[in-house]
Order: sequence, then structure tokens, then C-alpha cells
Amino acid sequence: MIDNENMKIKEMLDEDLYWAIIEKSLQNSDNQDTQEEILIKELGNLTPKEILGFQLRTDKLLNEIYTFKMCCAGYIMNDEYCSDDGFEYFRYWVISRGKGVYYNAKQNPDTLIDEVSEDIEYYEFETFGYVAHTAFEDKTGKESYDYIEYDNSNIAEEFEFNGEENTETIKKICPQLFEKFLANK
Repeated sequence: MIDNENMKIKEMLDEDLYWAIIEKSLQNSDNQDTQEEILIKELGNLTPKEILGFQLRTDKLLNEIYTFKMCCAGYIMNDEYCSDDGFEYFRYWVISRGKGVYYNAKQNPDTLIDEVSEDIEYYEFETFGYVAHTAFEDKTGKESYDYIEYDNSNIAEEFEFNGEENTETIKKICPQLFEKFLANK
């Protein structure tokens, strides 16, 4: 339990446990709302320290795919739009799809072609970023932000992205996604 108001958690949740929780949420849901509910419930079974560790692991994974190539995929998949917030929500969606999807996309964002569905309008999952915060508050009655110590040493460098100016580059980085979403526009 977190008793000390000044206590800051900086340890991430074990990665295998992290992905097991994501996988369970995927196996037991068929939409984001249900997945979110399951994630919050599963996180509620953890200790407050582990819940914070889940958030820290999420933040690390999110940062690791803050790349120009991933932005290309987000731009293509979300109807030629990828604002700063939209790109964050897109990366949450990538993480929410599970370990295999995440690591394949991290290596080559064009592999996200396997996740394309006619049922999805936008490939975003904004509320995924809040599941640990909600579970922590439900369990402790306290704000999680007061207990997390962020390590800013691994902050990704910002980059400029203009899809209209980078059409040929986007096409080279994500040829399958480009063909599916933009080739006939």
C-alpha cells in the first residue's frame, strides 16, 4: 500500500504481467469500451504500486513508438490526419492490440495492415491512457499523478510531420497501408 504522500513510484510493472493483462482484456472484449472496463477491473486486482507500474510501462511503450514511421501509419489509418493528440491516441491503440501487434508495428508500422477492420472508423484509443489512473483512484481514492516519478531521460525527440509534403516517403514506409487507404484518393 502507498501510505506516504511523498512516496514516488518509478518501477514499471513486469512486462510479461503487463502484456498478460492486455491479452486478457482482448480475449474478453469485442470493443474498446468493454476492453477498458476489463482493464480497469484487472488492474484493480493489483496493488497500488503495481497499478502505477502499469502506467509507467504504458508510458515507456508509448514513448518507444513515438517515431516518424509510426506517425506515417497513424496518418494513413486515420484518414490523413495525425495531430499531436491524435498520434498519442493512435499509439495507445497500437499498445492496446497486444504484445505481438505492438512489437511487429514497432519494427515495421506497415504490419498494422493486419489490424485493419471495416468496423473501425478511427484507429485511436484515448481512454486506454487513463485505465491505470482510474483503477488507482478507484482502489485508493487518491490521484495517481501524485505518486509517479517520471524518468525524463527517455523522452523522444520531437519531429515535424506534414503528410501532404511526405506522400512519397509515406508510401515507401507503409506501402500496404498506403495502398489500402490512400492509393485511390
